[in-house]
Amino acid sequence: MKLSVIIPVYRVEATLDRCVKSVLSQHVDDMEVLLIDDGSPDKCPQICDEWAKKDDRIRVIHQENGGLSDARNTGIDAAQGDYLTFVDSDDYLSSNTYGPLLKLLDDADILEYSITNRLALPNHCYTDMGEYWLQGQAYLHTYAWNKIYKRTLFEQVRFPKGKVFEDVYTLPQLLKRAQKVKTCSKGFYHYCYNPNGITANASGEQLDMLLDAHLANGMPMDDAYYLYLLNIQIDVWERLGGDIKLPVRKLNPQVFKGFDKLKAITLNKIGINKLCKIIKTLHYIKKPSRW
Repeated sequence: MKLSVIIPVYRVEATLDRCVKSVLSQHVDDMEVLLIDDGSPDKCPQICDEWAKKDDRIRVIHQENGGLSDARNTGIDAAQGDYLTFVDSDDYLSSNTYGPLLKLLDDADILEYSITNRLALPNHCYTDMGEYWLQGQAYLHTYAWNKIYKRTLFEQVRFPKGKVFEDVYTLPQLLKRAQKVKTCSKGFYHYCYNPNGITANASGEQLDMLLDAHLANGMPMDDAYYLYLLNIQIDVWERLGGDIKLPVRKLNPQVFKGFDKLKAITLNKIGINKLCKIIKTLHYIKKPSRW
């Protein structure tokens, strides 16, 4: 079997049909679709079973609720394809996305494709994973779902249970086992923004998990990546206080423009601790009075 598509399902009865229809519209016969019902308390379990009756490419696994990582891991364990991919059940795909992408895989370990109105990728091949991470700025789009992977990459890798931003933990582990990554302008994943989701409403503790994931990933760092992590560190410190986790680094201001350049210059002169305090004060001043 060529491709296993893993779809975690939890409280998405309004969008599940659209998601499954879009996957089945890929016109890929050598494909299985794994619907992982993660103990959904609504009508999703019945919707999954109905889809399995309509198309023999669909397999349904019902399990007790364990969270997104656990559902993805169940799908990985059950997958039989040479390659696997993920789709979140409130998102969907453009028609005939997988077919052309599968033809481009060749000997690539990971193929990443574009996201409608969010990420336009060039056609490029990376054999240096550090280059993909930094020059390709993969750290900005570690999403599990706009990529096709060789299943063998997951032989010793799983998504971490109990963590948010779980993709940030997982992609670097996969890259350490990969030799070739392709990015592709073809095919489109439709990400549907959720105003109630973790990305829009992350707490200080959850952003602290995000920072920890980046600091522990073992990937190379340049000035642009450092500034990205600095912004996360500032948000974490502003909400939680405590120690600064980001290591000290002098930045080259000429790499940046505008406010980022000013931030780099200020960081070099006064350090992270004072920069965090200044930005927290500025944010406090800008807050409108409640009285």
